Amino acid sequence: MSICLENLAIRKTSGETLFSSLNMCVDKGEVLCLMGPSGCGKSTLLDAIAGHLSGEFIYTGTIRLNGVVLDNLPAHQRDVGILFQDDLLFPHLRIWENLAFALPDSIKGSERKDRAMQALKHISLVNLADSFPDQISGGQRARISLTRMLLAKPKIALLDEPFSKLDNDLRTQFRDWVVEQLKEADIPALMVTHDVADIPPGSQLLTWPWNMKQKEQTNA
Repeated sequence: MSICLENLAIRKTSGETLFSSLNMCVDKGEVLCLMGPSGCGKSTLLDAIAGHLSGEFIYTGTIRLNGVVLDNLPAHQRDVGILFQDDLLFPHLRIWENLAFALPDSIKGSERKDRAMQALKHISLVNLADSFPDQISGGQRARISLTRMLLAKPKIALLDEPFSKLDNDLRTQFRDWVVEQLKEADIPALMVTHDVADIPPGSQLLTWPWNMKQKEQTNA
């Protein structure tokens, strides 16, 4: 499995170009980190891949996921998982219900709760099953949010500064756990970050303003 961007360019409808001629591939189990100043187009690139690009932007080029061209597919058919700064859990649903919500429609009835409970057991949070999001800690919500995303069995994970709202101690612990979960899922991942400490060892790094010479392996 891989995500490939071919001659990708994104510009505003007003005419301003965010970037152009972007060519890259990320294979399964790999993480590509995107770094650069605010407004340079990092999160907009994730939006283009996910199919959520705002109407104020236009992109040209080709986005391929496992050989399938995504350009004309609606977001819900792209099999893209996204993790944001905010956990975006449903406040009116219990934790197990938040997880069950992500499961494919083919899983029916009581099996949905069984799968959700198995996921909670896997991350050692089964005791939170009947809690609501506002009753658990920020770190716990972050772990639930990633688990929910992976339960949907995405073919790629997009992470938009997922650690930025966590304190330093929790950030380090959660960052290592996220990398472990992504490796276990064995899917390609793109992560936007402003902190070099967030870059997993051996991952690729693409910085803005960029050219292909700035795409490199890092042992951070």
